[in-house]
Amino acid sequence: MSSIALFYQNTTLTPSFELQLEEETAKHIVQVLRMKEGTAIALTDGKGTRADAIIIKTDKKKCTVLIREVQLQSKAKYGLHLCVAFTKNTSRNEWLLEKATELGVSSITPMVSSRTEREKFREDRWQNIIVSALLQSQQYYLPQLNSPTILSELIKSQERITRKLIAHCIEDIPRIPISEALYAQENTAILIGPEGDFTREETLFCMENNYRGISLCEQRLRTETAAMTVCAYFNLINHEQ
Repeated sequence: MSSIALFYQNTTLTPSFELQLEEETAKHIVQVLRMKEGTAIALTDGKGTRADAIIIKTDKKKCTVLIREVQLQSKAKYGLHLCVAFTKNTSRNEWLLEKATELGVSSITPMVSSRTEREKFREDRWQNIIVSALLQSQQYYLPQLNSPTILSELIKSQERITRKLIAHCIEDIPRIPISEALYAQENTAILIGPEGDFTREETLFCMENNYRGISLCEQRLRTETAAMTVCAYFNLINHEQ
């Protein structure tokens, strides 16, 4: 893994091009990290691009770099699409966004079910958390953060996904262990319900639409813990390939 600091730039990254970085990034480089002219850095647009650059000019709130080389990083043909009913606990939701990004999920959708606690969709703040986690984990593909979506519409949007799972705790509705349900190198969608679980009707509706019921462990997990269990397991089985 590269030791060169990685920064996010939401723009086209072009070789041999002088680029003035966004103000917040520039201030962090100059005022916090105290980087000087001549320092090598890396940039990503979150779309798979890695640009190697060198700082050529600094000011208190400005930083200009010369992009020297641009490479498109390979992207997996499969991914985990995490659909989760967020709680009203802001800190737990933000922790989930950070850790799911670090574990390499492809997309995150706040799911609205009948028992979902209506948390305000903090798009700008949540996007910033995802970007920070992307850089921390030295990745180049930013997860897609979708707008809150009701369960029935979410199911329609996932018709083409090959493996679809729903984690639930209803004893008399069939479930299989996560170790039997998740496969490596397969595009997968997982539904994680609210605290209080999906209703019986919602669970059966999902299963009628080809979602397979899964169990995660013997314990009853919080929403964000259940989501992390799936993300970590998916990451593990694909890392081993």
